[in-house]
Order: sequence, then C-alpha cells, then structure tokens
Amino acid sequence: MPEGHTLRKLADELTAAFAGRRVRVSSPQGRFLSDAAQLDGSRVEGADSAGKHLFVAFEGERYVHVHLGLIGQLDVHTGLAGAAEVPEPVGAVRLRLVTLEADDARGTAYADLRGAIVCDLVGPAKVADVVGALGPDPLRPDADPDRAWRRISRSDRSVGDLLMDQKVLAGVGNVYRAEVLFRHRIHPLRPGRTLRVGQWRAMWADLVELMAEGVRTGRIDTVRPEHTPAAMGREPRQDDHGGEVYVYRRTAMPCLVCGGTVRTAELAGRNAFWCPRCQPVFRSRAVPSASRSTDPSRGARP
Repeated sequence: MPEGHTLRKLADELTAAFAGRRVRVSSPQGRFLSDAAQLDGSRVEGADSAGKHLFVAFEGERYVHVHLGLIGQLDVHTGLAGAAEVPEPVGAVRLRLVTLEADDARGTAYADLRGAIVCDLVGPAKVADVVGALGPDPLRPDADPDRAWRRISRSDRSVGDLLMDQKVLAGVGNVYRAEVLFRHRIHPLRPGRTLRVGQWRAMWADLVELMAEGVRTGRIDTVRPEHTPAAMGREPRQDDHGGEVYVYRRTAMPCLVCGGTVRTAELAGRNAFWCPRCQPVFRSRAVPSASRSTDPSRGARP
C-alpha cells in the first residue's frame, strides 16, 4: 500500500498540473459516472493529502476523496501540446481529469485513477471527519506529534503495531515503520508505554525528514551516508519498492551496521523486520519475562 509520501507527492503534482484550471471530468469505467457529471467543467482549486488519503478540491467546496488501497494507482501527465495528445483511456479508469483551458506555461494535462478502494465526491464536513479521525501526519505542517505520544505512552500495544495504526500516526506504512525503528534501535515488540518521550520525539523528527525526502525523490531511502552502496562498496538494492533500506524485506540478509542476520515475523497482520543485535528485546525490570514471552524472534528461523 502506498505510504504517506506517495500521496503527498501526488497532491503536489495534481496542484501543479490542475490548480486554477477547468477540467473535463469523466469515468470511463462508469463507477464514478454520476459524480463526474456534477464536476465536469468545474475549476480545480488544488489537492491535499492527510496520511494515506487524497483530496482533490473543486470550486463550490466539493472534493474528490481518494484512498488508493493496495492496488490503486493515480497517474498524472503534464506538458502535452494539446488535447489531441491525450490518449484514449486504457484499462479500468475510474476517474479521468483533462484540462479544458489552454495554458502556455503548463500545456495540457490529464490524470487517470485506477483501482482505488475509495473514490467519492464529498463535502467539507466529510473531509473534516476523515482528517479528524487520523493521527498526526509527519508531512503536514499542522501536525501535533504530542497527540500521537499521548496514545503511545499509555498503550500496552507494541510500538510496531502503534506506528501502523492510522488513528495514532497517519501516513506511516510498513517500510517507514521498519526503518525508523531500526534507526532508533527499538525492537518492534517493545510496549508503547515503555518508550521515553525523548525517544518518541527523535523518531518523529526522523520521520518528518525521511518522508519529506520521499516526497522529493519518489522513493524511500533510509540508510545513512556511511551505509550507501557507494560508501560500503556493495551492489544497490534490487527491489520493486526501490530505495536503500536497512531491514525492510531484507530477511536473512546481513545487517548493514552489525553484520547480524535480519529477521522477520508477523505483527498485527503485517511482516515486521528487525535486526536482533541492533534492536535488542526490551527488558522490563517490573516484568522481566514479558518481552521474552512475546518475542517472535524466539523460535523464528534466521
């Protein structure tokens, strides 16, 4: 599933391509047909994201709310010389936007949405409800990390589980979860209530920086300069997710920092990845065996 940086990048691309321009709105697939008819010929005001949700704003306080889910895809094409260059839709295009007005600086633009689990025409109240139900998003300037901390610091749930809960923290997916925990030497099964506020603030600041870089580059890179392929004399990572990472999808491979074996186990329905040397199991003095009994690395195959 796309993580928050992908939605933020799409929002920026949509704003750059369509803001202030009237658009032809259609639904070649037919599943957004009646709503598309209401928007056809309207002016786009811009786009924004919150976590893994995308909102395309039209004049008259109307918004197209999109959640890509696991297989959704939104492709934005810009700089075409004219409408004649816009190709016919291919595949199950739920929503298509095409600029109607000439713009010498931006040219003609179009965007196609496929496979999204949500594509609805909504009003400002619904937008507020969706955003209000989310935890703080590291990519939003109005985000308050203390909101997430209040929930994390009181929870017996594992920090690896909490970081993926969009009601606690919005936009973080499995890649950023695995990587930020590694970078801060925190085992994914450590109970949230055992974290110190300084640890949380450092993780939040790291997520803000890492995800902003993801917006700029369109990929997730989390390794520090001394662990890049060039610095270590190793081959670049080959993976359909792209980017250089420490532990995500590196099961049974050597840790780039200590040389230990990266492990994986299921956590809250998703695979968690960690290095048992760099991210030791948290030992609570109050309950010495609590972490030991729930550690998925015990009995897991290296």
